[in-house]
Amino acid sequence: MGCQDTPHAPAGAAAVPDQQQPRRLTLAGRPSLGYHLHPGAGPTIVFLGGFASTMDGTKAAFLDERCRAWHRSFLRFDYRGHGASDGAFVDATIGEWLDDALALLDRVTDGPCLLVGSSMGAWIATLAALARPGRVAALVTVAAAPDFTELLLRPALTAAQKADLARQGWTPRPSRYGDGPYPIGRRLVEEGKHHRVLTGPIAVPAPLRAIHGLADPDVPFGLSLRLVQAWQHPDAEALLVKDGDHRLSRPEDLERLAAVVDRLWRQVRP
Repeated sequence: MGCQDTPHAPAGAAAVPDQQQPRRLTLAGRPSLGYHLHPGAGPTIVFLGGFASTMDGTKAAFLDERCRAWHRSFLRFDYRGHGASDGAFVDATIGEWLDDALALLDRVTDGPCLLVGSSMGAWIATLAALARPGRVAALVTVAAAPDFTELLLRPALTAAQKADLARQGWTPRPSRYGDGPYPIGRRLVEEGKHHRVLTGPIAVPAPLRAIHGLADPDVPFGLSLRLVQAWQHPDAEALLVKDGDHRLSRPEDLERLAAVVDRLWRQVRP
């Protein structure tokens, strides 16, 4: 499963729709991370992409363009092993991708942030909000896939794939989006269970808007409903799109996302 707005790009390859090279965050002992940040009014809107997606995907690029028009601060980035960032995709884990998100929040943004998490990015955004409750003012999720390593990925592994993981530490997994199979690492599968969020109440002191397509073939919309139900903040809503797929990247989907982000941004702006 995954939310792949663009084909998975090898680490170190940078595609830049705004014709500018990504900035880089370099920390000792960690892969260098590529990101784009433009200034504007806060809270800063931060896009967290899905599994095997890059910061140049459709939703990220669309929100970047819209935030420029709105004169609002916007950050998009690549996790390690993705796109313009260093590191090996097959070796990375949920915890390491969370560390990447937190490093960028801590090092390149100031003040409150509104997180927009797509698919796996919704899980990372939830974990980031739990880790930085004083910084995260609100969340918008798109086709949320919290706990997907345990709830979706592990149960779908075939006997051959399990044998691959045991023997070589990774297994190829087909993609329905035409970009070929991508590698699933044993560390990802084993480490993900330590970051589950749908095991009880989610104590994030921020409002939530969860958008999900009822025709999503990759992630059941019930995961977004479970996320909303577990959310302890009273202002949590689910928006179900009757004919929406997993990517939710059609023009009408993008406009819907922008409208939800805009309304929530205005609501939580200091």
